[in-house]
Amino acid sequence: MAMFPEWQWHALALPPRHFSWRVRGNALYWSRAERVCLEQPWDLVIATSMVDLATLRGLVPSLACRPSLLYFHENQFAYPAAPGRETSLEAQVVSLYSALAADRIAFNSEFNRRTFLSGCAALLEKLPDFVPVGVVDDLRSRSDVLPVPVDPDRRDVEPLWPGTERDGGMSPLRIVWVGRFEWDKGPDRLLGLLRQAEARGLNYELAMIGQQFRNVPTDIQAVKRHFSHRLVQFGNVASTDRYKRYLAGADIVLSTAVHEFQGLAVMEAVQEGCVPLLPNRLSYPEVFDARFLYASHCSDLQQEARAAVDLLMELGEGVRTGTLSAPSLASYESAALRIKYDASLKQLSGIASLEQ
Repeated sequence: MAMFPEWQWHALALPPRHFSWRVRGNALYWSRAERVCLEQPWDLVIATSMVDLATLRGLVPSLACRPSLLYFHENQFAYPAAPGRETSLEAQVVSLYSALAADRIAFNSEFNRRTFLSGCAALLEKLPDFVPVGVVDDLRSRSDVLPVPVDPDRRDVEPLWPGTERDGGMSPLRIVWVGRFEWDKGPDRLLGLLRQAEARGLNYELAMIGQQFRNVPTDIQAVKRHFSHRLVQFGNVASTDRYKRYLAGADIVLSTAVHEFQGLAVMEAVQEGCVPLLPNRLSYPEVFDARFLYASHCSDLQQEARAAVDLLMELGEGVRTGTLSAPSLASYESAALRIKYDASLKQLSGIASLEQ
């Protein structure tokens, strides 16, 4: 919406709670509560993959005549099931039907697209009979990759880091870990990495910034308990401005995630000057050069921790000597992505180019 202010936009959203009901109930609610809005002669409908677009177009028949784009910021096939819980089959089926109902589908990364299509194929292979051929090929032919733009903060952000003052080559390496304090961000891997860093005598400070929920993973609690002498921040910060200042004050942004579809938090940190230290998995390899990726050993956490600390020490030396800086993400900024979005929306809406 910010990228194309010359268009008239109307956004519909529901609170982020009651996941299963949101997936199945959004079409029912909007078809009644927002019917007047939905029946307007819109040029284009853009829905996220959480929307039950197939049902919504059936309940509001006029929407079936409007061009539609279904945007996947995630997909339920590659979203790892939480410990003790099963993957939501219903959410997977809803996203499959919605993708088939849309005129075009877009993903924020190639990793997201690849795992969605392979997940659909695996699901269809499990069904007992009367499964049409060519479903995945059809979806692939109507798909694009359109990342979420990540623009740098153009202001002069004053760095914030409440730890030890800089002292030339003796200064601690400043590491920031950003993400929800949940299991899918790899807290067990973070714990192993920190233990390895301690064993090897690495001089560092750590800011762990992220939203906490009622149930905090035991590995997150263990990090706070055993590495309090390294922590300069633990939990959410009060404002976006303060968050950006933490990023500007850090040397390295670290990810241990087992679930990311684009990695926006990491990309925002890189835009603030952080050097990325990331596992060689998920969407990271398509965004960042291999020199910023440590070997991913999902079944051997100790081996992964050793690889991560090896690279951490290498990147840290480059930061200290001034020979290494954050990579450019210019191709992910609005100025570059606007052209791709314009072409996709123009093709769908059938109107003149948004750039004209």
